[in-house]
Amino acid sequence: MSKPFASTGETRVKQQTLEVLADGVYAVTAEGDPNFGAVEGEDYLVCFEALATPTVARRTLAMVREHTDKPVRHLVLSHYHAARVLGASAFEPDVIIAHAQTKALIEERGKQDWDSEQGRFPVLFEDPDSVPGLTRPDVTFTDGLSIDLGGDRGELQLLFLGRGHTSGDIVAWLPRHKVLFAGDLVETQAALYTGDAYHREWATETLDRVAALGAEVLVGGRGVIARGRDEVSAAIAQTRGFLTTLINTVQSVHARGGDLKEAFEAAHGALEPQYGSWPIFEHCLPFDVARLWEELSGGEHPSVWTAERDRQVWAQLQH
Repeated sequence: MSKPFASTGETRVKQQTLEVLADGVYAVTAEGDPNFGAVEGEDYLVCFEALATPTVARRTLAMVREHTDKPVRHLVLSHYHAARVLGASAFEPDVIIAHAQTKALIEERGKQDWDSEQGRFPVLFEDPDSVPGLTRPDVTFTDGLSIDLGGDRGELQLLFLGRGHTSGDIVAWLPRHKVLFAGDLVETQAALYTGDAYHREWATETLDRVAALGAEVLVGGRGVIARGRDEVSAAIAQTRGFLTTLINTVQSVHARGGDLKEAFEAAHGALEPQYGSWPIFEHCLPFDVARLWEELSGGEHPSVWTAERDRQVWAQLQH
């Protein structure tokens, strides 16, 4: 029996939970669906991630509003994927901030990515007609950008730590509290989507830089919040382990002249025992293997995922 395409078989809207990480620092998790963060400045909010639609974003922001009514001055996009950016209008931010490469990717492939992600994971895109159009950043940077939170709140550092999940991922780092919003560079007990990734850089120097920050609380792109150095280290190690196993397995098949289907089956066999029960494992793996195969074959820049290409890869690999 064929598996439902990607996450089209998932119909339950996940329960969101707000956690207070420090004074004025909030995270909303959703049982393995995309996480969200908010940080209070002296008289404003910084929000990290925009979620998939304004309807979803308004519900999430309402949870934060139980703690503060400060207006959203800065909305930070960790990267360009539709499920992370299309809810932006709900926040009514003064400024939307992203990496320069994220802006370039939105212009290059934003509409195709929107169609692709909504087709793969429709339950995330609640009330899709509420999306007014593509989200475009107002301010971009290449290395880092600091936001002074005012008073004695310290600063929020937006950092580019290297290519990984995409070419433009950024993290939000609160040195005062040692809290890190890592976006999809780290997943905490959730499988990795690597369909637009730079696998070998991500698994090595990029994650090394994430670890070097010394976070004591880490909010990944999906999954539970890691609290304490041991849990943070474990989350980074699990992310690295997924990538390393994927790379080694697919590379072995590629090197001996095997084909993409063989690579997928080998990767599934190697990863499933540890990661198979984690959210979106079956959904992600065909796209992960296809992108890594492209990389190993010399494709530096990820090919654009379209709704049609998604279905072709799924039919070839995951059935």
